[in-house]
Amino acid sequence: MSTMLNVTGLSHRYGSGENAHVAVNDLTFVVETGELACIVGPSGCGKSTLLRCISGLIEPTGGEVTLHGDRVTGVPEDLAVVFQDYSRSLFPWLTVRQNVEFPLRWKRNLSRAERRERAEEALSWVNLPGVGGKYPWQLSGGMQQRVSIARALARRPALLLMDEPFASVDAQTRFELEDLLRSVQVAHGSTILLVTHDIDESVYLGDRVLVLSKSPARIVADLPVDLPPERDQITTRESKNFVSLRGEVARLLHGGGDAPEQAPTGEPADTTEPSTLA
Repeated sequence: MSTMLNVTGLSHRYGSGENAHVAVNDLTFVVETGELACIVGPSGCGKSTLLRCISGLIEPTGGEVTLHGDRVTGVPEDLAVVFQDYSRSLFPWLTVRQNVEFPLRWKRNLSRAERRERAEEALSWVNLPGVGGKYPWQLSGGMQQRVSIARALARRPALLLMDEPFASVDAQTRFELEDLLRSVQVAHGSTILLVTHDIDESVYLGDRVLVLSKSPARIVADLPVDLPPERDQITTRESKNFVSLRGEVARLLHGGGDAPEQAPTGEPADTTEPSTLA
């Protein structure tokens, strides 16, 4: 595997002087090409700040981020983000197809027909064929989030960032979207970094789970997930390996016991307006 994302000594603080708030503190990790890595941490620990630094939306106050070897100093062309609040990340006055096509308008080498073809292809990947002519408000919440994922995939990004993407849907829809993401990632070899505060979700989805401390965020463990690529919401969650790893992550999040040594991939231990990012 080659390294897709390299985060080195990343720190970020809001404000200055005595009133400064340190959100992220000296984070170092990598994400390999074709990997689905999950970052799990308690609410308010700085997960969203971390993603904003990685995506180039904000400049970190310390450390650096590189994407396939190039330092991130702004929003990279081949990166996409899926946000939690699907209702605010889609344009209600555009059709589903137009929403998916929207970020492709800046790709000058794509004709209108090619943009439409990519949009329809991405919608088929998320099991939404034939809805391109509808408007987001005509779809359920789960379907709207699928549109957000399709819009990100249509760009064919080198790296897909996901900020608690399933937190705003009901439990059954969440399971369906988790399985959808796994199937798309396996089928297309996508590189994905997903942040969540849900322990079960991080273990079920990830090839690795990076566990963060309370704010200011630091990595307390980098755990490989010993589960098969093909997963099932019932049998996988009942498996011995799943239950064991889930317990380990829970203990680490609640400060129980010392964190194990990290794998060689790292050093030891919101509301968002409509965006062209995804």
